[in-house]
Amino acid sequence: MIEQYVRFEEEGEARYGKLIEDRIDILDGPYFLNAESTGLETFVEQATLICPVEPSKIICVGLNYHMHVAQSQSATEAPKNPVLFLKPPSSLLGPFGKIVYPDNCDRVDYEAELAVVIGKKGRNIPEDKTGEYIFGYTCLNDVTARNIQKADGQWTRGKGFDTFCPVGPKVIKGVDVSDVTVEAYLNGDRKQFGRTSDMIFSIPYLISFISSVMTLMPGDVISTGTPQGIDPMHKGDTIEVRIENVGSLVNTVV
Repeated sequence: MIEQYVRFEEEGEARYGKLIEDRIDILDGPYFLNAESTGLETFVEQATLICPVEPSKIICVGLNYHMHVAQSQSATEAPKNPVLFLKPPSSLLGPFGKIVYPDNCDRVDYEAELAVVIGKKGRNIPEDKTGEYIFGYTCLNDVTARNIQKADGQWTRGKGFDTFCPVGPKVIKGVDVSDVTVEAYLNGDRKQFGRTSDMIFSIPYLISFISSVMTLMPGDVISTGTPQGIDPMHKGDTIEVRIENVGSLVNTVV
């Protein structure tokens, strides 16, 4: 059964809830910590949805689509192991939030990605057991200051600015994402298109590999890479990450 979870602001306080049609069943804590219903509810149209996750870490994967590697100017062949990097939690941004274009950047790109939300603590997770550790899935935009990424030779600064990790608007549980479309629309024009079946490293493999390096905690986010079609954004643009059966994440650039 497919379930949908959100995080929203109510009277200045962040709350978690389970989305049921046009209503939010308010939970007594984070959905990924086995929260229960408070018996209270609110209507979606009355709620301000915010970033649905509060992770201890955001683990991202670079160059994880065959077509992306084929079109990359810097990679000549698929990586032998997943290319991992981290985004700080301070880079998180919710749906309809504003991506701030840094003054010292001359190119800021979108990267539409499917993200996994971890449901329980795990270390050295066997690949055939990873499903037990997945809570659900959401949309993520791995915003990147491309000129800084290239100049630094490593990716932390270019991908770590505040607002450079939009996520949301919902976390979807119980959906099959083994072969879904991942798209980016810039000002309504489709720029990115790929299918998760084109991933070099599958989601079970990624979770097992990452957990061999670091302990995964409930609420942690793993962003699984972006398909081909990356391009720059500019101030005033609207960027949408659209993932089949998962949702649509819209943000603007300022």
